[in-house]
Amino acid sequence: MPDLPAPLPPVPTLLVTAAAFLLGSLVSGVLYSRARGADIRDRDLPGGSGTWRQFGRGAGILVSAGDIGKGVLAALLARALVPQGGEALAALVTGAVVAGHCYPVFFGFRGGGGIAPLLGALLVLAPGVLLALLLTAAVVIPTYKATLQARLKLNAVPFTTAVAVPVGLLAGALSGGFWPLLAGGTVMAVRAAHLLRLERA
Repeated sequence: MPDLPAPLPPVPTLLVTAAAFLLGSLVSGVLYSRARGADIRDRDLPGGSGTWRQFGRGAGILVSAGDIGKGVLAALLARALVPQGGEALAALVTGAVVAGHCYPVFFGFRGGGGIAPLLGALLVLAPGVLLALLLTAAVVIPTYKATLQARLKLNAVPFTTAVAVPVGLLAGALSGGFWPLLAGGTVMAVRAAHLLRLERA
C-alpha cells in the first residue's frame, strides 16, 4: 500500500475541490441533449455511449470529448493553483470531478457513470495509471466479447472496469497515481451501485 498523501493547505484545497465538482457537474450529455430539445436521461445515461446510442456517433464522440476535457481542466486548475498538492490533491480533485459528473448539482444530481472525467483527470495527474487502464481494456474487451459475454449477459464496460481498476491500482502503487484512481474509482463504484438499485426498484 502506498504511503498516505501529505496534508494540504485548507483554503486553496477547498476552492480547487469545489471548482472540480462544479466542472464535473457540467454534464456534456445533458447539455447536448437539451440543446436538441430533449433530456437524454429520460431514455439513457448522459455519457458518451448513451449519447451515441440516442443521437449517433458524432454526438457520442463530442460528448465524450467534453467530459474528458472537464477532467483535464480540473486537474490542470489544481496543478496551477496548488502546485505542492501532490497525490493528496490529485485524489481530491479526481474524486470531486467524477462526483460532479455522477451527481451534478446543476441537473438534479442525476448524472452519468464517471468514466470520461476520470480518464481526463488521470491523463494529467497519473498518465502511467491511465496507460495501464487503457492497455488492459484493449485486451479485455475483445476477449470478453468473444468468450464470456454471451454466457454472463453483462455489458463489456462494467466487466472491463472490474478488471482494469485493480490493474490500474497496482500500477499506481508501483509508480504513483494510486490515490487519484482509488478516489475516482470509489465514486464510480458508489454510482454503479446506485444505478443498479434504481434499475431493480
